[in-house]
Amino acid sequence: MMIGLCAAILVAAALHLAQSIVAPVAFALFLMALVWPVQRRLSAFVPAGLAMLASMLAALLTVVTLALLITWAFGGVGQWILTNSGQIQLLYARKIAWFEEQGIGVAALLSDGISSRWLIVIAQEVSGRLHSILAFSIVTVVFLVLGLLEVKVVDRQLQRIPGDVAPRLRQAAIDTAVKFRSYMAVRTLMSVVTGIAVWGFARLMGLDLAAEWGVIAFVLNYIPFIGPLIATLFPTIFAILQFESWQTAVVVFLCLNVIQSVSGSYIEPLLAGKRLAVSPFMVLLAVFFGGFLWGAPGAFIGVPVLIAAVTICLQFEGGKWVAALLSGQDGD
Repeated sequence: MMIGLCAAILVAAALHLAQSIVAPVAFALFLMALVWPVQRRLSAFVPAGLAMLASMLAALLTVVTLALLITWAFGGVGQWILTNSGQIQLLYARKIAWFEEQGIGVAALLSDGISSRWLIVIAQEVSGRLHSILAFSIVTVVFLVLGLLEVKVVDRQLQRIPGDVAPRLRQAAIDTAVKFRSYMAVRTLMSVVTGIAVWGFARLMGLDLAAEWGVIAFVLNYIPFIGPLIATLFPTIFAILQFESWQTAVVVFLCLNVIQSVSGSYIEPLLAGKRLAVSPFMVLLAVFFGGFLWGAPGAFIGVPVLIAAVTICLQFEGGKWVAALLSGQDGD
């Protein structure tokens, strides 16, 4: 047990240190599972190179669209904050005065107020993140292109290897790809439903930037647990700034949580069914552990990696008990 624990720690440390290589490879494999069926169907009508180019362009268009949507949404929120900075500063001063009246000395700690220096620091941080995402995306695309060129070759090589290990790995890869596509289909559908519900609620409450909040909820819903939490906290804080009322903010927070809970804890499991059943505890662990290893990309890819681990373990007798534990299901 101790040897296994030490090995797990060393593997996690290696994955963290090799983030710049391993994370793009993991994302490329995930995207290959989504893109390859499109490329295979297109190759029946057009040359293989053109089919790969078309499928790659479709994947890139999807990713770029999501990136533009989230940039537009957060850009709108940032513009609103800059436009209403005077109102925010006044609200800030009122809250400081209230704390002082209650005998809580926070003025010395927060004496700078909401200054332009805060906005500069935030802008620099966002710029750095965008540069990192761009570099990560370029490396991922390179691995994806090279991987798509070798899918058939690797498949034939696996079929030639003697023994039963290679066929089991091949079947695990096929099953994993199918589950990835089901997972993304369900996740995309629920993201759309959640985004529309958040937009409608924001319009009903009279919350500014309703479309932006709907887009943010739609995009962040792809990251289980963490994404919906962030998509709930941002409008709640914004409600405090707009309405200057904590009661309204509480109503916004509770209603958004109801929307996220119904979509994520009730409707989504019904759509996914037992085919994608994994333990909610392990899902949360996968999200946080992936985020710990690779940041935001790791938080997104954590659940697909967990699905792949369950599928691979199911192909081997010695690993079925691991798959049963990770699934969180009672029975076979």
